[in-house]
Amino acid sequence: MNATTATVAPSAAALQVPGFWRRALQHRSFVLGGVLTLLLLLAAGVSLVWTPWSPYDMDMANKLKPPSGAHWLGTDTYGRDVGSLLLVGARASILVGMIAVGIGLVVGTALGLLAAARRGWIEETIMRLTDFTLAFPAILSAIMLTAVFGAGIVNAIIAIGIYNIPTFARITRASANAIWSREYVAAARACGKGSFAITMQHVLPNISAVLIVQITIRFAIAILAEAALSYLGLGTQPPQPSWGRMLSEAQTMMFQSPLLAVFPGMAIAFAVLGLNLLGDGLRDLLDPRLARAR
Repeated sequence: MNATTATVAPSAAALQVPGFWRRALQHRSFVLGGVLTLLLLLAAGVSLVWTPWSPYDMDMANKLKPPSGAHWLGTDTYGRDVGSLLLVGARASILVGMIAVGIGLVVGTALGLLAAARRGWIEETIMRLTDFTLAFPAILSAIMLTAVFGAGIVNAIIAIGIYNIPTFARITRASANAIWSREYVAAARACGKGSFAITMQHVLPNISAVLIVQITIRFAIAILAEAALSYLGLGTQPPQPSWGRMLSEAQTMMFQSPLLAVFPGMAIAFAVLGLNLLGDGLRDLLDPRLARAR
């Protein structure tokens, strides 16, 4: 077997077989996670062109109204439509998740590939740096950035993105090391290919399935982290709606209007659940051992 005919490992090839989507539609976790994730994306997309009411206009005369025909999910302490706030809040969650996970994916994957390709002191240095970064969780990093630069969604994205880097670096390095020990990589070396060419042509394509699964899981964690930071006042700032800040504003109205906390809490729970189920489903479908067992 030469390096040209063996460039795709079973985990990556699982995406290409004709039966992949047939098996995917029979996988309950994948289907349920996909539906919940699609609803999250649909809510964010709809909010770009339409909301039942403006999420920024306050109407104190109609504050704390229960669900009705005019306001399907009621109104908050400022008279704003809760349904509109939830739709626009989905946008903030997706924005933070995409950029923060993108930072972790690009930087972490590059560091992991470099560590696996170069080995020696370079690998050791990168791994120790990731250990150091893991000592600063996203919330702690956001608090430090806030103390220096002030609260805001940009600092929240940076903090969550930095927190994602060591996870992607470790997973990439471990998966890449397994690929570097394969016969077709040895054949590519014998043909005179350098480390960079082998990494781009053989290693990266064969660990893509692992990275795809990790993206969905880290996306869920990023949404949860953004909600926590906004709840603490360190994330999305007024007047931009945020699920976490909706929870923060609702905590003083738990007895007068408990639904104010229920709706954003359910939105966060279903978004995180959907992405986790989607990640679990992809892991099962892309793992050749689990795929054969089904």
